[in-house]
Amino acid sequence: MSAPRLQVIGDPVLHSKSPVIHAAMLAELGLDIPYTPHVVPKGGLPGYLTWAKAHHVIGFNATMPHKEDLVPLMDQLDEDAGRIGAVNTVCVRDGKLIGHNTDGAGCLIALEQAGLWPRDQVVVLGAGGASKAVALKLAACGARQVWVCNRTPGKAQALAAAGPGGVLTPADFSLETLTRLCTQAQLVVNCTNLGMAGCGQFEAFSFLDALPESAGVFDLIYHPAQTQLLAQARARGLRACNGLPMLLHQAVLALEHFLDRPLDRDRMARAAAAALERSRQ
Repeated sequence: MSAPRLQVIGDPVLHSKSPVIHAAMLAELGLDIPYTPHVVPKGGLPGYLTWAKAHHVIGFNATMPHKEDLVPLMDQLDEDAGRIGAVNTVCVRDGKLIGHNTDGAGCLIALEQAGLWPRDQVVVLGAGGASKAVALKLAACGARQVWVCNRTPGKAQALAAAGPGGVLTPADFSLETLTRLCTQAQLVVNCTNLGMAGCGQFEAFSFLDALPESAGVFDLIYHPAQTQLLAQARARGLRACNGLPMLLHQAVLALEHFLDRPLDRDRMARAAAAALERSRQ
């Protein structure tokens, strides 16, 4: 039998930081398990899964466009993957495919470590896949109210309907609405691509003025390290955090699934962060 291997699949996927992150964590653990990117186009999952089982792939991460398409192909789903309807981590055990989703849990760990998790009222910006993972996890872990703000009302309504009764509420993305909701919120989480290079920008940031002094702003974007949203939040004296801790902790959780054992999460995150920094130099 060939040696065990780990992969990340998607299309495109060669730009993924997952190999850098996981290689650093595996090296920190003294494990010689290769982790490589593997291009799998849309519609290519059945063929890849057959190949993976035959070539001793013990687990893989998945990015666009496969997270939702993996769900019906799994033999078993964990609670988060089932709730979100998307899989980003797959373990292959005894020929069975076990699907996990570590995005929401990674976000929660990042919020807790940054002191930003209020367990109260949250404004989530966007209604895509990342928003779904974050909003549903926060709702499941004690948020009293989560407003899902999106320019397309139908997407916000669909996401809100997937949550526990009365916790998720759809809203529009107008400056007036954001301002009104921020008067009641303790946390704003940006799950849109606004602020990412080449992806547009917020029309205005005055809605941040409505947040209470103790509120926080979390931006899932980690490159650039400080988006305009975070800069504007900090200029107002608000606590702010980018998406790098979430990226690292969702990867740590994935590796725990792959290895089927708990890890020193802070140690793993530090090793991965250092490797990412070296890769940019």
